[in-house]
Amino acid sequence: MPSWQGKSKGNKLGYSIFVYVLRYGGGVRAAYVVLYIAAAYYFLFSHSSSRAILKYFNTKIGYGRWRSLRCLYSNYYVFGQTLIDKVVVMAGIPNPFTFEFDGEQHLHDMVAGGKGGILLSAHLGNWEVAGHLFTRLKTKINIVMFDGEHEQVKSYLSSITGERVVNVIVLKNDLSHIYAIADALNKQELVCMHADRFMPGNKTVQVPFLGEEALFPMGPFQLASTFKVPVSLVFAFKETSTHYHLYATPPREYHGKRREGIQEAIHDFATTMEEKVKQYPVQWFNYYDFWDKSSATPTGDKA
Repeated sequence: MPSWQGKSKGNKLGYSIFVYVLRYGGGVRAAYVVLYIAAAYYFLFSHSSSRAILKYFNTKIGYGRWRSLRCLYSNYYVFGQTLIDKVVVMAGIPNPFTFEFDGEQHLHDMVAGGKGGILLSAHLGNWEVAGHLFTRLKTKINIVMFDGEHEQVKSYLSSITGERVVNVIVLKNDLSHIYAIADALNKQELVCMHADRFMPGNKTVQVPFLGEEALFPMGPFQLASTFKVPVSLVFAFKETSTHYHLYATPPREYHGKRREGIQEAIHDFATTMEEKVKQYPVQWFNYYDFWDKSSATPTGDKA
């Protein structure tokens, strides 16, 4: 099974069709109707990603064959909804969305503490919607991401959203992003990043996850241990077609020996992520074999 390559599904034509429907063809609900066709396409023809998702539903969640197939289609459909919702919220398009936030005060406390902090999430739910709403924390938000989307898609989305909400720090091979992250934390800003994926060759740590050892990237947890700033785990899930439920855990600092801090941080993250995956199994948008250990550079550590 191929590893994750840092690229998102979707293309410029697909985005442009949905943006046209959103603005001129009936809004969010009309776009969701068009989405049935797109989800059916991936359900029928995206064989490599479908194999990975079916294996996850069947062997990790414990669903039977037919339920796994129904959830496979639902996974593609809800993923499409989250992409639409991201554009709607970030572009300020009128929408019917409502939000419930468990733990928002934890984030305000992080800001008030004056030390900055790290917000960790996963490819689970709709991180982009959560990231947009974090602007009400009244502090600078930095989002760390792989530069994996095709340039034409990025340029098109920039023209729609304006990229005016947050500062983006792009992960690069020359490690210049480390200096940008350090600079943000030294300025007591918030740094947000996914902590569930890695590119081939990255250092990783083995962690029990859904009944089997899986590899998680060391980088985010190494930052948390090195800078000793508060860390909160943040997720946003779609509970109905128009309602999101956001979660933030109480912030924790990872002191002690550096290796111990990394192990504690990654254990906390994997445990919380597993709880959320079980609670919202259809909203884990993972389109490769998460338990494949052939494409990373393990450290030999286990959390």
